Amino acid sequence: MDGSALGIGSDIGGSLRIPASYCGVYSLKPTAERVSSIGTQGRNSRVILWISIPDVNQLLASASGSLSLLNLQSSSCSPVCSGDGICSSSGTCQCPSGFTGSSCEACSSGFFGPECQACPSGCTSCDDGISGTGRCLVPVVSNLPSSCNCINGECGANGQYTCLSGWTSASNGTQCAACAAGFFLATNGNCEICQLGCQQCADGTGDCITCASGFTQDGNDRTITTCPTGSYGAGSSCAICSPLCTTCTGPNSNDCVICGSGTYKFNGSCVTTSSGGVCSGSNMIANNDKHECDTCGPKCTTCQISNFNVASTVNQAQCTGCLPGFVLSQEQCVTSCPSGTFLSPQDNLTCPACSSSCSSCAGSATTCLTCANNLLASNGQCVSSCPSNTFSSSGSCVSCHPDCATCSGASFNQCTSCNKALPVLTSGRCLATCSQNQYFDTTSSTCQSCDSSCASCSGAGPNNCLACSSSSQVLRGGACTSANCTSGTSVIPSLGACLSELVQVLPSGTSSGALPSGLSTPITTTTQRLQWWEILLMALGCAFIFVAFLYCWRRRARKQRAKETAAFASAKALHKQNWRWRLARFGERLFGHNRSTRPETEEIALWKLRAAEEARHHKEMETLMGAHEHSRSGSSRSPLLHLYNHRESYDYSDVNRLSGSLYSQTTGNVRSRPEPRQPVKSDPLSSRFSTTTLGSSVPKRPNVLKRQLLPSKPLTAAESYAASVRQSPEPDPSHWITPTNTGGSRNLFRK
Repeated sequence: MDGSALGIGSDIGGSLRIPASYCGVYSLKPTAERVSSIGTQGRNSRVILWISIPDVNQLLASASGSLSLLNLQSSSCSPVCSGDGICSSSGTCQCPSGFTGSSCEACSSGFFGPECQACPSGCTSCDDGISGTGRCLVPVVSNLPSSCNCINGECGANGQYTCLSGWTSASNGTQCAACAAGFFLATNGNCEICQLGCQQCADGTGDCITCASGFTQDGNDRTITTCPTGSYGAGSSCAICSPLCTTCTGPNSNDCVICGSGTYKFNGSCVTTSSGGVCSGSNMIANNDKHECDTCGPKCTTCQISNFNVASTVNQAQCTGCLPGFVLSQEQCVTSCPSGTFLSPQDNLTCPACSSSCSSCAGSATTCLTCANNLLASNGQCVSSCPSNTFSSSGSCVSCHPDCATCSGASFNQCTSCNKALPVLTSGRCLATCSQNQYFDTTSSTCQSCDSSCASCSGAGPNNCLACSSSSQVLRGGACTSANCTSGTSVIPSLGACLSELVQVLPSGTSSGALPSGLSTPITTTTQRLQWWEILLMALGCAFIFVAFLYCWRRRARKQRAKETAAFASAKALHKQNWRWRLARFGERLFGHNRSTRPETEEIALWKLRAAEEARHHKEMETLMGAHEHSRSGSSRSPLLHLYNHRESYDYSDVNRLSGSLYSQTTGNVRSRPEPRQPVKSDPLSSRFSTTTLGSSVPKRPNVLKRQLLPSKPLTAAESYAASVRQSPEPDPSHWITPTNTGGSRNLFRK
């Protein structure tokens, strides 16, 4: 039997230990503590194992002690993975969650910091990146105008919207994107109300284009001209207005053009204002120049004028509320807080000012992003120089890449010094180890070559080897020595040890005794017999499969038989399956009735009748022939009477024996020799000696397809004689004739 003395496997579920226990050999389960990287106290004293070793005692004595596995990965990745990536056997870096890049050197969008954490909840975007702070830059805003295809309005539930005063839907379908009737688009982007009496005015300037009913326009200054102040046009003259109106178009208070003192025109009526100049029943502000209620500033939902009076102007209006997505800065709604201010985390609306030491800040007035007086911002504080592990960029101190101790930039290949976890500095990168034939010198922080006898090493000289460069040498106490393998074995390249050192061959008849050091007790397994219910389940399962197979086979056979029967019936035209026949068959299958017997057709009935007549005719002829032969043998009784008395017991063997040969029919004797073979004729000819020979007496099968019976043939002489004898029970023997040699005629009754 073929086999190997040493095998290597993963042994995840006992695939090595269980077979080994059956064969009486030992198995090692490969675990993290079985073969470990060598290290003493501290992460700065490490040994990198490129090739596995069978026993830690083969290493230098100074390498023994408390062992722990720090990292385990492939060396096939190029470029080498960053400190957070793991090189796989396929040569690619596997990145943890949040990391990205071919070497896992950066954070994905929305992640920040050395560990690539997710941005805080409630933030649309934050200061992300591997050097980012995670500071929230844009908070989450609900019910943005864009969520309901709106520009200057507020969105509600189910796509509903409410436009600001003066705005309406545009012709392209965008909501709150055009000025309503009676408003014009000002230079600040806001819809302002037209002058009194003006129905339509020009965008930008506000000049009246179309006057309201009852108003005329002055072509020189484009202002409204009416009757004198305090009167209105009544036909060809002017009448006095209501005391509530300064100017009017009629006698009632609702006809005011310019309302009286302290009131302003709003939707055709004169309304009062609050102490802040807000018109009653609206969010509009009083405009003393136009004597009517006007809109607030751009993107403002509410506004007011401090200490409002008749001398106040609309430019003094201060916004107190903004549309979602806008912030309030210096009493105006803007898209973001200007420099020197920050968005208040309390209301996410106002922009308070930063402290005097900060040029810009975030979160609070004292958390500086940039500093004044040429200082650098570091962790929210203003400092004169950046601390270690950071570098200066745009007036602030930015953290280095996690692989670097110090750096000149944020990338992982801009390191100027390395930390203890990745001590090797190569081309601006900090790596965990030198190449396989080098070791890291902690004194000079450089990579040095190993001794020529070492394939890999942990220090200088021939006594710090971790693997041997020669296949004929093995590792002994950190030094490579000649193997001198016994029992004809050789060095195993993957382990660097003799096979005789790993396998212990015991003499036959001796027990294994104590196990070698480091090996656990072999696992002994026993075979468990099946329970009765398990056997029953298997038997029932097999029976079920057999029954199912038999059922399918019988069903297929029935279908095949039914198909052949249908083909035969179709070929013989025995029935025509019209819709009535199919309906009857469907009812039989539906209600479980047996199929009714179909009546015979006329052709079948005629064929059966003709067949019965011919069978009776042939039987009578055979009876007459038997009676004739009996008379020749010397019987004294009448042959017909003897035939009628012994009809059931008559032996036709002689007739059958004589009727099969032409010689026997002619001579009346049985042929003593075998009959000569005669050619088979498909259409026998008529006899040349008689008209009643075989050719004329061979019966023909009636045509069953004819609708009418064929006319009966004329009776032969023998048939006529048989009919006459049938009338008398004792015919005259003189009627019988003696056969003469007529050339082999089969007609026994020819006269």
